[in-house]
Amino acid sequence: MTKKHTVVLFAFDGCELLDVAGPSSVFGVANSASRRALYNVKVVSQRGGLVATSCGVSIATLAPEAIAAKTVDTVLVVGAGITAMRASIEAPTTRRWLKRCIQTAARFGSICSGTYILAELGALAGVRVATHWASCDNLAAQFPDLSVDRNSLFVVSGRAWTSAGISTGIDMALAMVEQDTDRSIADKVAKFMVLYARRPGYQSQFSEMLNVQITAGSPFAELIAWLEAHLARPITIASLAGRCGLSERTFYRRFVAATGQTPAHFIQNARLETARTLLATNLSLKVIAARSGMGSAARLSLAFERKFGLTPSMFRKVHHVERARAATSSLDARSIRLDL
Repeated sequence: MTKKHTVVLFAFDGCELLDVAGPSSVFGVANSASRRALYNVKVVSQRGGLVATSCGVSIATLAPEAIAAKTVDTVLVVGAGITAMRASIEAPTTRRWLKRCIQTAARFGSICSGTYILAELGALAGVRVATHWASCDNLAAQFPDLSVDRNSLFVVSGRAWTSAGISTGIDMALAMVEQDTDRSIADKVAKFMVLYARRPGYQSQFSEMLNVQITAGSPFAELIAWLEAHLARPITIASLAGRCGLSERTFYRRFVAATGQTPAHFIQNARLETARTLLATNLSLKVIAARSGMGSAARLSLAFERKFGLTPSMFRKVHHVERARAATSSLDARSIRLDL
């Protein structure tokens, strides 16, 4: 980037605070990590002034007329309930301003259910999009011309960037920083923000670990949290049973009843999911195999292909191509039919 990039987040009463704060923090930390002012972040609402988020915290915003649409490089619409989102674009002047931003910005998008607003404005016709998992069915029913991706954390379709639920706005903003600068800056931002891992867009918004933790109950919820942090170590049934204070036989029976999987199968799946996330990095297969607990690159390749249908190298190649296309492609502004 040769000039400061203006990022505008469109917020409103009832919006999710993290939808605003997460991406804003990523862009702000990127300025510090790069030691130069890469981003100028502004928050805009229908009338300006304070807006009360869904958790009760209020944030200061600017009115649309305070920022010329043509000066906006990235515009992101945040999410909320349907009623709050519809109310946020009731004013004709606000709708016109947002449409102009969408048409002229280098990049536009949404966090969480903010996809509704973009769809309502006619900006996403025929586009593959992401949204919060709880909103997928409703969004697809209301806007049948959209292709709703029910799994991905975020989706890049030319200039359109859409993310799934709430925290995924952070993942998407990190991908934007990487596109604007390079991977090293995005990694520095993630490290400073103490993120467990940088999650690629294709990763599912459904965490198998979290789902099992929610349903398994004690003592397995605590055990699964421990497992996630120690997958690189050798793990035995005896050691797991010991952590739960159970005999091996009792542990095995209760674990299967609680999770629907044998301990070995659960650990293997967790390791392969970890490996899939690490494939988005520049780490070698040997290092990924070690960090995920798969042992060797050969063993990882065999198990990965059995689960996902392609080798780690092919998986990496396919998604590298998709990221490269996302970084260089753009939607023709003429294809976005917005009635100004």
